[in-house]
Amino acid sequence: MNIIQAYEAEEIARLSALRAVPEFTPGDTLRVMVKVVEGERTRTQAFEGVCIARSNKGLNSNFTVRKISYNEGVERVFPLYAPTIAEIQVVRRGDVRRAKLYYLRGRRGKSARIAERARVIETAAPVAAAATDATAE
Repeated sequence: MNIIQAYEAEEIARLSALRAVPEFTPGDTLRVMVKVVEGERTRTQAFEGVCIARSNKGLNSNFTVRKISYNEGVERVFPLYAPTIAEIQVVRRGDVRRAKLYYLRGRRGKSARIAERARVIETAAPVAAAATDATAE
């Protein structure tokens, strides 16, 4: 590992300790809380939309979020470790088979919907195993 990679690893660890970065993939609906500075005041503004792309380049990682606002498509590229991002929330998980969802740009309405990923409900394996042992005796 060279000096630059070591420095980037240190910075990613430091920035991740300040603000947790959730696991998300393209197709997930995200709510990105952005710090907005107006004069001397600072407030947070939510930008909620579908993550259509993610670029993992270490410290320079970024992701693109797309939303429809007043019948107009709005895309915004966020650096993953930017200080202007207060928080990233995953609203829902999308079930997609591609890494880049640029085809959503040409779609509106129902054809632009993304199916929600099915949640895996884990069953209690020890309880089921104990029940089969009791019936075997």
